[in-house]
Amino acid sequence: MMTQFVKVNGNQFLVRTWGAPENPIILMLHGFPEYSGAWEELADILKDRFYCVAPDQRGYGQSYAPENVEDYKIGYLVEDLKGIIDHFWGPVMVLGHDWGAAAAYGLAIAHPDLVSKLVIMNGVHPIPFQKALLEDEAQNAASQYIPWLRREGSETILAENSFARLIAMFSQSMDMGWMRDARLDRYKSAWKDVQGVRTMVHWYRATGLLVPKPENIPQKVPDMHAASMRISMPHLLLWGGNDTALLPKSYDGLRDLCDDLTILTIPDADHWLHHQVPEKVAAHILHWISAPRKQ
Repeated sequence: MMTQFVKVNGNQFLVRTWGAPENPIILMLHGFPEYSGAWEELADILKDRFYCVAPDQRGYGQSYAPENVEDYKIGYLVEDLKGIIDHFWGPVMVLGHDWGAAAAYGLAIAHPDLVSKLVIMNGVHPIPFQKALLEDEAQNAASQYIPWLRREGSETILAENSFARLIAMFSQSMDMGWMRDARLDRYKSAWKDVQGVRTMVHWYRATGLLVPKPENIPQKVPDMHAASMRISMPHLLLWGGNDTALLPKSYDGLRDLCDDLTILTIPDADHWLHHQVPEKVAAHILHWISAPRKQ
């Protein structure tokens, strides 16, 4: 594994890489509350086939972390990724998890010429997810942590007692056997302090997602201009079946938004599937790449 800083629009982003630069690039986008080192297990398996490129995304780890919430709107996140791809010479295959999936979808929609293939792991396209938040009781209830995170001062509570509350959120009803000892220390180092957590949480504050209180659903879903949010490149959705934060309802209707979608469920994993079963995740990705595409 190597690290380097990449300058995008005058801002520095730390990027970890695995494998040989002459291999096809796979851009790996972490979610909350992870950082680029979250890909170590999967990248170690894929590095013989790919040049694995994983940035600390805006507001995370050692990358650019502006103070204002407005600086975390999806357009800025996408332009960060465009700049990183331009640095490494795209187009590239993109892999996104959790919030990294939101950024990956945004990139695939805004710059389809830069994304040769799209892999999403337990992450959501905004249209099905918004619909689930407004119509489905179970997904709405599972997402009530979002309004809590958006509150001013949530970062202080999350960082208290050596990040005890943040770790508890991470592991609620999930298998966290992979998060121990030296790895946990590396995560705490990436989180840094209250300010470090604050800019991570800004991703939640900047999103326009509507998350009403449970007693206020169902609600009418707003027009989100589906025609302009299609996914045109081959797309694989890998889903840890035991996820308690994102439920299958959160991707209901995704097939109608994609030209070429494959959905695979891994029943013995949850939201953190890339840590729990990296060999299975890698095998699914490699098999999907080699499968014939529909014409």
